[in-house]
Amino acid sequence: MNSHHDHDNRTVLSIATSKVISAPPTMRIFGAIETLTQWGFRRLPIVDPGTHRLKGIITARDVIDFLGGGELFNLINVKHDGNFLAAINESVSKIMKTDVRTLHPDATLNEALDIILRDRIGGIPIVDEYGVLNGIVTERDVLKILCRSHAATPVESVMTRSLLVQQPDCPLSTVTKVMTEHQFRRLPIVKNDVLFGIITATDIVRYIGTGRVFEKLVTGDVAEVMNIPVRDLLSGNLFTTDPDATVTDAARAMMAKKVGALPVIDQSRLVGLVTEFDLVRAFSPVNGDRR
Repeated sequence: MNSHHDHDNRTVLSIATSKVISAPPTMRIFGAIETLTQWGFRRLPIVDPGTHRLKGIITARDVIDFLGGGELFNLINVKHDGNFLAAINESVSKIMKTDVRTLHPDATLNEALDIILRDRIGGIPIVDEYGVLNGIVTERDVLKILCRSHAATPVESVMTRSLLVQQPDCPLSTVTKVMTEHQFRRLPIVKNDVLFGIITATDIVRYIGTGRVFEKLVTGDVAEVMNIPVRDLLSGNLFTTDPDATVTDAARAMMAKKVGALPVIDQSRLVGLVTEFDLVRAFSPVNGDRR
């Protein structure tokens, strides 16, 4: 598997997750967030329970938007006048995306790559001609195949250098707004040039999905949920890489640690962030435009 041409004829279904966890459109928003948390997923396809036809998808990013980042926040703020408890008991169909990019089971790996790189979509449902969900292919699935061929490119040539960072005492409400506004899945948390950790969309989903959020609630108002300092949500493990590491090393480290990004540290300073997307693009034979 040393040539990129080996990948061209692979079907997406051959590398995808075929046992997909899904949910019906009638599931409560809290139930969907619980499901994402329980399985450690970033996205949950929503299907008709009878036909298993794809109706939509909810992602960790949609949950961030719902919590106060963007338009979906109107469900809490306008319809429920800020009442978080009432809003999370609405059906997931109220916040799912219905315009979903999909692939046919016979689609090739390169077709998946094209969508990932062009549309910056981290997971693509695979549906047959009847709209029935057959699987889902993710950036990680694609990277797992691509990184089998060694690339000596250094991490510093593909990482993002100009980073938006937040302070550890910053409230969650600020983080969700920044994430939604800039379409980020994660933000470095830095104080006095020291990296405290990376806050991810998954960390925020976990805060809701584990039920920990209910410890903060007195009146049920969303402000109680969102005032928590972001440092309280950081997961304990922080895995990093350095600028001279190869993209192959970084990809294999991400696979082993099951993380979607690695902060790049040079002489104890944060100098960049390398993500699964950056690495997919670095390995890709259809190398997309550089950011």
